[in-house]
Amino acid sequence: MGAAVASRPLRADAQRNYDRIVEVASDAFAERGVLTSLDDIACRAGVGPGTLYRHFPTRDGLIAAALGDSLDRLEALSTKLTASDDPAAALDEWMLALANHLRTYDNLPESIAQAFRTDDSPLRNSCRPLTDTTAVLVARAKEAGAIRDDVDSRDLFALVSSVAWASQRRRDSDAGLERMLALATSGIH
Repeated sequence: MGAAVASRPLRADAQRNYDRIVEVASDAFAERGVLTSLDDIACRAGVGPGTLYRHFPTRDGLIAAALGDSLDRLEALSTKLTASDDPAAALDEWMLALANHLRTYDNLPESIAQAFRTDDSPLRNSCRPLTDTTAVLVARAKEAGAIRDDVDSRDLFALVSSVAWASQRRRDSDAGLERMLALATSGIH
């Protein structure tokens, strides 16, 4: 999920630039959110704006690359949870992990929501496994009778995103996020 797929390997200097841009972007997004200046990221990475935009023609592509490690961890968790013997607990664990992921950077939930309105967004494509896993876990929880039959995975994903956004705005602790998520999702059971 993490790195961009190229048709051929990058030259060593281009790979160094790519890696440096992603590293600096990750730090800048953590400090100031995903709406931070891309030109500032290029400057901090020691490359020109043209180099940044050659590697990442859109902000979504850079966000997706910066989220690579977090998305990889969620993919591993997804594999574990979709094989779980307890569908209700698996869904709860997934929702909390997803909410924590969505708090990675300020304004990330809004950026992901926007990306899902654009078919060719690299951020949408990198986050698609998150919505797919949510759908699988919701279906399993329904089959087990652990959640209501009218729970829709897209609605649940939007609800978790909204809780993550609100928690981020309030600067909640992890415990605060968990409490808010439990309160928001108590109606699905």
